[in-house]
Amino acid sequence: MGRKVKPRTYDSSGRQAQAKATQAMIVRCARDLFIEHGYGHTTIADIARAAGVSVETIYGVFGNKATLLHRAWDITVGGDDEDVVFHERPEVVEIRNEPDLAKRLMLHAAFSTKTAQRIGPFQLMVQSAAGADPAAAAMLDEMGRQRLAGMTVMAAEAAKTGQLAVREDECRDLIWATTDGVLWHRLVTERQWTNDQYAEWLGRMWVQLLVQPASSRRVR
Repeated sequence: MGRKVKPRTYDSSGRQAQAKATQAMIVRCARDLFIEHGYGHTTIADIARAAGVSVETIYGVFGNKATLLHRAWDITVGGDDEDVVFHERPEVVEIRNEPDLAKRLMLHAAFSTKTAQRIGPFQLMVQSAAGADPAAAAMLDEMGRQRLAGMTVMAAEAAKTGQLAVREDECRDLIWATTDGVLWHRLVTERQWTNDQYAEWLGRMWVQLLVQPASSRRVR
């Protein structure tokens, strides 16, 4: 009798990895084109051509350009395509765990400056498109809500240190208002500050406005 031949098992992991890489390439190309040419002036055909795929592939995976805008924001704010909430990313958790509030805010300012280099151009692009495009307007609102959720967590944890000089909601709103990327664009891109200069100024401003002087803190 002949040997029994074991049936081959199909390993789809390689195909899945390739599909994921293709999707990531499409999203990156979409983001770059949106920023370079504007959301309204970028077509699915433009994105397909840049990514080296068919228009049908993009529609089959993403459905429409608005979904691509959302995905482009996800990789812009996080710096990658990992599905992790921003304020739960390891580098942000490390900042949140700093017990000294002044040091925490200086670390946060440095990190915010780093992310602003990605977020600023994207924010300005969405703002420019929001007046004429409902999808861009909805995206702009969503970006604000996401940042507000993150700053709500940061402010609540700042309040728990007992070192906060203002109300928790005031802390939240001030940090939220100064981390949308537009302020960075104004001072670094337009006024030609260095990123180090901007991070130092932002952190010092936060510390001055938000942190109680050590001499006035209650002893626990």
